[in-house]
Amino acid sequence: MARLYVILVLLVALVATTWSASFDFHSQEQLVGRSTTGKTRDLSDIDPNAMAKNKYTPPEEKNAQFWYDLAHAEIEKRVNLLQADKRKAKNVIMFLGDGMSLSTVAAARILKGQLKGNTGEEDSLSFEQFPHTGLSRTYCSNAQVPDSACTATAYLCGVKTNIVALGVTAEVNFNNCSASEDPANHVSSIAAWAQAAGKSTGIVTTTTLTHASPSGAYAHTTNRFFECDTDIVKYGEGQNDPATCTDIATQLITQEPGKNFDVMLGGGMGKFLPKSIVDKFGKAGERSDGVNLLSKWQSLHPDGALAYNRKQLLSVDATRQKKLIGLFNSGVMDFHKLADPVQKPTLEEMTQKAIEVLSTNDDGYFVFIEGGLVDYGNHFNVPQLGLDEVHELSKAVQKAVDMTDPEETLIVVTSDHGHPLSISGYPGRGTDILGLNQHDTDVNGIKYATLNYAVGMQQYLDENGQRVDLTEKIKDPFFQYPSYIDGNIGVHSGDDVGIFATGPQSHLFSGMMQQSTIPHLMAYAACIGDGPTLCD
Repeated sequence: MARLYVILVLLVALVATTWSASFDFHSQEQLVGRSTTGKTRDLSDIDPNAMAKNKYTPPEEKNAQFWYDLAHAEIEKRVNLLQADKRKAKNVIMFLGDGMSLSTVAAARILKGQLKGNTGEEDSLSFEQFPHTGLSRTYCSNAQVPDSACTATAYLCGVKTNIVALGVTAEVNFNNCSASEDPANHVSSIAAWAQAAGKSTGIVTTTTLTHASPSGAYAHTTNRFFECDTDIVKYGEGQNDPATCTDIATQLITQEPGKNFDVMLGGGMGKFLPKSIVDKFGKAGERSDGVNLLSKWQSLHPDGALAYNRKQLLSVDATRQKKLIGLFNSGVMDFHKLADPVQKPTLEEMTQKAIEVLSTNDDGYFVFIEGGLVDYGNHFNVPQLGLDEVHELSKAVQKAVDMTDPEETLIVVTSDHGHPLSISGYPGRGTDILGLNQHDTDVNGIKYATLNYAVGMQQYLDENGQRVDLTEKIKDPFFQYPSYIDGNIGVHSGDDVGIFATGPQSHLFSGMMQQSTIPHLMAYAACIGDGPTLCD
């Protein structure tokens, strides 16, 4: 009971504050560094017909011609593709669903359809309609299951590195700042390659501008948690000094390629302000060095625009203001379902404004756009929030498709890593993806949730270690879904993640590939960087 009470207290706090996602559960310690006798089942315990009973079939799908027509349409779509694509990508837009495993994509697709009143399984997210798909292998140099830093280095810099590290080779050991400050260990990003080619660049995220994923576009650090100087002391284990170890926020504002970004939209204002200043959201800054990096940015870009809310962002005139920074929370941005729609821009709106600003460059642009809170929803074991974030990403992708010319814009959608979310049992068509499986039970006759996690905070067991009935509990909009292994927080998974591509050279993103190949393929299509390109 004591542990349950603690969990409930924590959940109340999470709903009040952490659902605004100011809490970072990616602990440094976790990233780097109960046995009971149960009943057994064998095949004689299973009714071989059970999985076929009491299931709904959409009437149109009973006719073989339905599937023939669908197959013929798929064939037509493929044969009409250019067989020898000579198109060069003027613009490259990379979308990332952080923690968006293939099971998360599938669950989000089903939920999307069910919200329309349909069975759901037949629906599609915007990027699932792209003509080319592939798989990305996500492990990092020293970890079977990665974090968002080593993966960002892979898909933005084209090199795999050690877990927690950003923009450096695997020669840099954990918390060795002197090694990460050495240019010999740095790896450049596709954002830097684009800038060298005269293109505009930007980053957009629903986390913070200094979070692991967007930082892969500009930072070089031994530790992703060194977001500001205060963090270096906090996470540096007494080995690192902010005076000689450059924090991520400082790198973004004062060093290349970050200082050259034309657009930066996301959360994390606290990392840019000293503790003596209260930010636009009522919280004190986090910096101990007294430096106001936002003032420094303004001095470097006197004609640039700063936005702190939705109205200010939408009012930016892209034809007049060529530089834009938007910070919409002290920490990471709010979950879409919990955000104030008047004050907080959506990912779709941030995407639109970023493209408007970047499109003024006749030489084109590269932009990285992250739906970062998919990961948070999965870590919390609350897929209701995570799947909604996938829907928001899908809307943002569709906005990009609608705003750009497919003959000159390559759009790539992928994920950095998975989460151990399963869609389990044999639920019938149209079964509520957020509900209980109505077509199966455990050995004690108790129905179980269709969605489950491998590791998490709630196993929902009674005093005898038996599963409890979740019929009423699962109706809670913040219900934490069951997990098998008792953990402090949900974890990442090491399975492959999807890649979805459309536009010039998008056929290159088919098949299985290393995650570190992705930026090289984008560079090939855009004729940027030092590697092989279409223009060779």
